[in-house]
Amino acid sequence: MTWGERIVARARGCVGARFRPQGRDPATGLDCVGVAVMAFGLPVMRVRKDYGLRGGSRTQIEREMSDYFDRISPAKAGAGDLLLVEPGPEQLHMIILTPGGYLHADARLRRVVEVPGAAPWPVLGAWRYPDDPERRSH
Repeated sequence: MTWGERIVARARGCVGARFRPQGRDPATGLDCVGVAVMAFGLPVMRVRKDYGLRGGSRTQIEREMSDYFDRISPAKAGAGDLLLVEPGPEQLHMIILTPGGYLHADARLRRVVEVPGAAPWPVLGAWRYPDDPERRSH
């Protein structure tokens, strides 16, 4: 199984978990960052929780993502990669690409879902989790 397939499998394990802002546990709820924490096996204690649903700093998010991920061209993104998208004005959201779609914590549906097709929002950036175990251990 490739890294991308492992990430997708872990992300799919979150499908159905309820949506909860700043949620980091599938049992009590996840937000988009919580889904990424689960899918990529990130250390929960190192991931920020002091952000709102609107008005986040794209620059700050991109800088923090560089601690864990390698930036890639959105055109090269595939299953298991993470996209930063903009669903609305001053609203940032993370989604994980899956074969034929994407997975995310949907605030409107109040749960984590997998959706077929391309994301309907502008893509601001794309990141890939590195294969280097030393880089993953941050």
